[in-house]
Amino acid sequence: MTIIMGNTVKMWIWRSALAWFAGAGLALGGILDLPANAVLTTERTSTNADFLLAVGPFTPSEAPVTPITGPLVQQAWRIDAQGLTTLQILDPLRTQLIAQDYGVVFECDTQTCGGFDFRFAQDVISEPDMHVDLGDFRYLAAQNADGAISLMVSTSGLAGHVQITSVGLNAVNLGTAEADVVRAERPKVAGSIAEALDTVGFTELADLAFQTGSSQLAEGSYASLQDLADYLAQYPDRKIALVGHTDSQGALDGNIALSKQRAASVLERLVAEFGVPRRQLDAQGMGYLSPVATNLTPEGREANRRVEVIVTSIQ
Repeated sequence: MTIIMGNTVKMWIWRSALAWFAGAGLALGGILDLPANAVLTTERTSTNADFLLAVGPFTPSEAPVTPITGPLVQQAWRIDAQGLTTLQILDPLRTQLIAQDYGVVFECDTQTCGGFDFRFAQDVISEPDMHVDLGDFRYLAAQNADGAISLMVSTSGLAGHVQITSVGLNAVNLGTAEADVVRAERPKVAGSIAEALDTVGFTELADLAFQTGSSQLAEGSYASLQDLADYLAQYPDRKIALVGHTDSQGALDGNIALSKQRAASVLERLVAEFGVPRRQLDAQGMGYLSPVATNLTPEGREANRRVEVIVTSIQ
């Protein structure tokens, strides 16, 4: 249902999981695939609805819409993955729509949509089923000969959120979440530690080893620490944070403490054996809150137990 109040257009737009890898999984009514880590939070349908498709930015004088009548399917999904961006979510959706002869009639981000006013011109499902960050969302409207689709994309700290309305002949059997799992894309780090810190701002100290059941760095020679010490000596005004990470075994508080203690152990080694000034170093712990792999396998848990270095200041 669409309600018009003066110049303000309120419309129902509901979330869907995104199609992340082309050709994978089931289709959203022949429109979009759903990743396996997408969770359906709500669904509404209508056999004959009058829908107003937003086709322009909200301004004080107008909110451009195109009226469409037909069957309507609305879904809300949550994508359980940290670190997703709205552009990362929307790009593959757009690609799939275009491949199925949809024409994009309007696309915008927070500011070009009209910000706060555009968001509240849309009748978005309430929390906790739907979340839209007022400072970070994207919208897309597309049409083909059979109907139209609109998407509202946003993120929260632990998940991505996509709303979808499909109206017309395609508004049937939106599908299930059986495509590949989607995760935040980490920049590919190649070359030396110095190259990684200068290009992407972080890297993993991959050769570190800790004493069994301990937060203490094991004795031995670590090429990564020598490289990091050389880097900091070359740039004495730069500061870095050593950030410890764990797998998901055990309670969060304990894992955060352990990961910070391991980062602190690396810090002390850099100071004591490599002469790095303490003022250039900081130690923090994330526990299991920032995995790089699944915690469901031994290999994934091992990958998640790590210490990374991040450039935090250049002066």
